[in-house]
Amino acid sequence: MQTRYETTDDCLPVPDAVLTALDSLRVAITIYDRDHALLYANRHFNYLFPSLPQRKQLLGLRYDALVRREIAGGEIAAGTQLSNTEAFVARRVAQLRDDSYAPMDIHLANGRKVEIKVRPVAGVGHIALWSDVTQARHTMQRLEDAVELSADAFVFYDANDRLLTCNNEFARLIGAEAPETLTGMRLADVLMLTARNGAFTLGANVEQWITNRMDQRRHPAGLFSLSTRDGGTYLVRDRSTRDGGRAVVFTDITDSRRTEAALDEQTKALERAKTALARSESEARKQARYLADLSEKLGAVQAEAGTAKTAFLRTMSHELKTPLNAIIGFADLLRNAPGRFSAEQLGEYAELIHGAGNNLLRLLNQILDLTKIAAGRYELNRSTMESQCAVRTALDAVAAMAADKAIVLDESAVPGACPVNADEGALTAMLQQLLENAIHFSPEGSTVRLIAGQENGGTWLSVCDNGPGVAAKDLPRILEPFEQVGRGTADHSGGAGLGLTLVKALAELQDGALTLASEPGKGFTATITLPAA
Repeated sequence: MQTRYETTDDCLPVPDAVLTALDSLRVAITIYDRDHALLYANRHFNYLFPSLPQRKQLLGLRYDALVRREIAGGEIAAGTQLSNTEAFVARRVAQLRDDSYAPMDIHLANGRKVEIKVRPVAGVGHIALWSDVTQARHTMQRLEDAVELSADAFVFYDANDRLLTCNNEFARLIGAEAPETLTGMRLADVLMLTARNGAFTLGANVEQWITNRMDQRRHPAGLFSLSTRDGGTYLVRDRSTRDGGRAVVFTDITDSRRTEAALDEQTKALERAKTALARSESEARKQARYLADLSEKLGAVQAEAGTAKTAFLRTMSHELKTPLNAIIGFADLLRNAPGRFSAEQLGEYAELIHGAGNNLLRLLNQILDLTKIAAGRYELNRSTMESQCAVRTALDAVAAMAADKAIVLDESAVPGACPVNADEGALTAMLQQLLENAIHFSPEGSTVRLIAGQENGGTWLSVCDNGPGVAAKDLPRILEPFEQVGRGTADHSGGAGLGLTLVKALAELQDGALTLASEPGKGFTATITLPAA
């Protein structure tokens, strides 16, 4: 059968199937020729800009003319970005240079924010991806506001040890003018600035301190203290993030250290007093009653001091032994500092920051992966491997989650020799996502089974649960981005609706597929099929 093509331009034949797929995306896609004339726009482009004519009527218009139509139609939010219309148009058109890769955010009049990414296309011109990032930007702003409200100093580095963001307290602590002056600096340069400004007492060998500090980056987490020149003490928690970067939190523990020193001094003073009393036997006999009373008081004071010291050490031990990332560490700080907030604020802020931090990180990772896949920039390192390796890694990652619900993870049906040609990291992530879904929707005390096998030149891996299931008519819909069935735990819903979409995309990227099977009340089975070795 011959494939039909729709021609958006003489040099751009596109199969109907591809057009249908592009029209189903929840992001807008536009393609321009070398003269910046519009060759193609998918259906979502008109959804973003409803005032513009239908997309086929826009074909042939230059990009600057389209931007001016957006402005004339009232699509662009008034304010600083439209203070100079010509400058705004010029910035937009500048994205269509072959050497321009930086994304651009535009604010729409309806309150949404759209990120535009443009890439050159050999032999055609340029392709642009228009993504609605309103929720992501708002969530990031709320997180930054919450961090800025903290009395602690926060700083975040990327995987290349470049400073991404920090709050005002961190900039003040190391002697910088403002957080903006630190953005983009390498960790080594930040440490040199800290040493040069004399914020902390680092000892005689500053270079060795910097070397030791850099070596700590090889460890997943670190905990140490720094003393300031004015006698203050800071507890520094340094932890790796899921994207390979680092999060560092500086907590002022000066008062705690002084309390511990006072307790030690009081204990030593009591010991000296008891020794002096023991040596004065004759005075002790003359003042037996007095000494008895004094001894009782001394014992009470010593017991009180020991209790206070034990409570302090127990709290510090908890801080030292609990591996929290930066956002969870911030929530932990709020829970252990009730004096700074009311009880209602303490619980509310801690839960909001903890939940928002984890959900934001998960959502951003999923969106970034899907964006990379859609743009053809997701890097795979496929090789022949035993599927058992990815199975074990995924099971280890969800073991704690399963234990919380007393759910048994059964891998007995995964054969020891079951080769597959795949990217190990991607396969592990796919299995982990399916296992997390299964655990989330399974009743407590149930079993989640993982089955694998080979058939027709392919290797398949299935994750099966006995949760509430999904109606057959809803199965295709839950594979679409941001699509969910219902709300709550009565079905396979929850999250942002990107988990199954990402698994499906990763499977297809590796020449495989994701299939779902379920009925209401009869559980849910998700199967990944990939090429065998």
